[in-house]
This record gives sequence, structure tokens and C-alpha cells, in this order.
Amino acid sequence: MLLFTSDKEAGYGQEEEEKFRPQDGAKLRRKQYEAELAPLQGELVAMQEWVKSTGAKICIVFEGRDTAGKGGTIKRIVERVSPRVFRVVALPTPTEREKSQMHIQRYMEHFPAAGEVVIFDRSWYNRAGVEPVMGFCTPEQTEHFLSMTPLVEKAMEDSGIILLTYWLEVSADEQTRRLESRINDPRKTWKLSPMDLKSYGRWYDYSRARDAMFEATDTAWAPWYVAHTDDKKRGRPNIISHLLSQVPYEPFPGLDVELPKRQKAGHYREPTLMMRQIPTPY
Repeated sequence: MLLFTSDKEAGYGQEEEEKFRPQDGAKLRRKQYEAELAPLQGELVAMQEWVKSTGAKICIVFEGRDTAGKGGTIKRIVERVSPRVFRVVALPTPTEREKSQMHIQRYMEHFPAAGEVVIFDRSWYNRAGVEPVMGFCTPEQTEHFLSMTPLVEKAMEDSGIILLTYWLEVSADEQTRRLESRINDPRKTWKLSPMDLKSYGRWYDYSRARDAMFEATDTAWAPWYVAHTDDKKRGRPNIISHLLSQVPYEPFPGLDVELPKRQKAGHYREPTLMMRQIPTPY
């Protein structure tokens, strides 16, 4: 399974871009992908039960390049767990009122309480990525954000929140292929935003913003973990496996349960009332 790039030891400079790429280029086949994913999703259920029973608070942040697969990874994480425990937060463009607030303020209300796992599909780190690259904030605002964020994240840790921050990295060629797929496949056109098209040509602006973000906010209490996702089927189980390794939950022991016998029909008879039936053309 593809290993994560370690945080500070990885080297995030633009000249070291090769370090973000996997050494093994073999694609993971669907059957192998599903075989790897199923037990990991079972362990996510075990983690969920641990979170509920202990009152743990887990906050998971997903950032990365456009098209890197954040949404698909999150979908696989929450696919088999309870939405009452796992919440996904994907905030829209801030309102005028929210723009006047402290930048991280609108995210704080979504932080996990006891017994919750909150997953941010993009986060307060917009101030370090898309906003400066697209000119939505000043350089001074970004610099202030980068200096303050480690302090806020330390306060999160001190409050008992387990904070995990992931960066999903995709190659330039693969990003081009995925954007073209969104243009040509009617099932994916909803994923293509005007912002995607504007940001596509600014690859190295995003690289510089990423490097500065890592340099300023990669800390002992909130380290960045980098995952290569040119192969989504390889990247998703890799990320889930790593996530599970960072949480001190008890592994799923399995159930020792037998189904009880069903009662006899007795005097019950199926009703003769004809209800509207859904057609079954397939």
C-alpha cells in the first residue's frame, strides 16, 4: 500500500516536487480495491463506537489540489458509518457578515463535541491556498493567518480534539485528465466550477502557497500528512488506513449474535388492497 510522505522530513520545496510522487506507478485493480476497502470501513465502524463510548472528539481536515479526490475519499469514509457521529462540513462562499469576522470563526461552530467526528472538505486553510492565489485576501491577511493558525490548533488539541490534517496531491497531467473528464462526462459536469478553470493555469502559484502553508503550520500537534492520489483506488484505502492508525480506538471484535426465530403468521393475511407498484423495467 502506498506510504504517506512524512511531514517535515519530506521537503516541500518546489524544486523537490518529485518527492510528492509515488514510486510504484501500478494501478490498483477494482477487486483488490474493494477487498482492501471493506475491512477498513469495518474498522471505521469500530472507531465510531469507540468515539461514542469514550466521548472522543475528532476533527479531520482535507485539503489539496483541485481534482485530487477529497470528495471521493470523504464519501468512502462516511459510506458505512452513522451520520449522527460522522459529520461532513463543506462551507459555501462566506457571506458579507462572515467576511467581517475573524477568518476561522465560521468554522469553529462546526468543531466536534464529545462523541463526534467532523470532516472538513476544505477548511480554514482556504486563507492559505485559494484566497491568496485568486486574490481574495491580502498578503498581510495570509501572513497573519499562517502565524496564528498553529496557536488555534494547539488550543484545539488542549481542549481534547484529535486533529488530523491531510493534503491530497495529484500530478499536473492527472489533474488535466480529470478536468477534461468533467467537461466531457455529463455525470461530472456539476463538479466543474468557474473557479476550477481560473485556478487551472496557476499550478505553481498553488505550489508556492502550499509550500508556505506547510512551512508555517506543520507542527508536532497538527502535522500535515501528504497522500498521492493519482490512483484514487490506491489513495483512498491508504488514507483511511493512516487515519485509523492515528486514533487509539479498540479494533472491531466481531459480533456473537444469533437471529431469533420469527413469529408464526397466525391469523395475518396479506392485504388485497392494490397499491401503486414501482415498475421494474430492468
